[in-house]
Amino acid sequence: MASILPVIQPSAGNGLPSNYKVGVRRQTRQVTIGGIKVGGGAPISVQTMTKTKTDDVAGTVRQIVEAHEAGCDIVRVTVNDKEAADAMAAIVRESPLPIVADIHFNHVFALKAIEAGVAKVRINPGNIGSKDRIRQVLTAAKDRGIPIRIGVNSGSLEEDILEKFGYPTAEALYESAMRHVAICDEFGFRDVVISVKSTDVRLMIEAYRLVAQRTDIPLHLGVTEAGLTRIGTIKSAVGIGTLLSEGIGDTIRVSLTDEPVKEVEVGKEILRSLGLATRNVELIACPTCGRLEIDLFGIMAELEKRLEGVKKPVKVAVLGCVVNGPGEASDADIGIAAGKGVGILYRKGEMVRKVKESEIVDVIVEEVHRFQPET
Repeated sequence: MASILPVIQPSAGNGLPSNYKVGVRRQTRQVTIGGIKVGGGAPISVQTMTKTKTDDVAGTVRQIVEAHEAGCDIVRVTVNDKEAADAMAAIVRESPLPIVADIHFNHVFALKAIEAGVAKVRINPGNIGSKDRIRQVLTAAKDRGIPIRIGVNSGSLEEDILEKFGYPTAEALYESAMRHVAICDEFGFRDVVISVKSTDVRLMIEAYRLVAQRTDIPLHLGVTEAGLTRIGTIKSAVGIGTLLSEGIGDTIRVSLTDEPVKEVEVGKEILRSLGLATRNVELIACPTCGRLEIDLFGIMAELEKRLEGVKKPVKVAVLGCVVNGPGEASDADIGIAAGKGVGILYRKGEMVRKVKESEIVDVIVEEVHRFQPET
């Protein structure tokens, strides 16, 4: 059986430990993926996965570079055939990010990926055959200091577990994960990360809570196959955000039917929204209503365009009415409360001066570049 912590009985109704304190980060063992620490109090990292054919080395590396520029920390690459396995050495050599090899069933591909220099392997030890094959992979990973992510998915649970529980449940996902952890423990391998993903957000939350309550293993959070960008972003924000707000989770991946950069952007924004990542320029605007008296849509579109890529933790608020505007604008680092073609500029809560509507964008851009974050 896996080495796990004592089970903590949840309080009624919410699935959380009775002695749980909101906002307290769950303490876990730590693993290292390339130069990135995961668990053990390390900052929460953001991951994505390439969408190219892996044997297209140039295309795959291009996506990795784009993800890196967007703020990604770790990238996963599928190793699903011989051509992909053969390409890994070149990809690892050219990648600015630690590479996780995504392996299913084939221990030879895992061994080739490890030899190629990947920083982590995503594989379920119980699915690669004999104990000798398992031993080979775990020994190779241990010798290289490479952790393994055990990835459990509600859509691919073992037949005997499904038969036992009748359908995917949180306990079923937990039992599947612990089965693979136990195999690793048997071979003295402890550098593992767990994911228990589902397309069902509630099931995903319940499953991660169980693992968090019962083990000290770091967790990779995600809603699997979340879907197209709009729906996938919502599902991921709810699922990942709920767990992070409870102190659960050490690394995250937002799964979208979209480019890797979009996954990274959404993941970073989830972290920023919870104060778990240093934000870049954060643009805040009122939702607008009949009180709107400026072209807020045009102003915000232009600001988003001109401030893209500015790496500075500054909160900018532009409000289009005189009811809530002054209070909310003064709460930002740089704020504008506007009405009838004129705005009031606020800097760190202090009213500075009046600004014509036509000048708002230029003034804010200038203020952002002048802004000095507190150290």
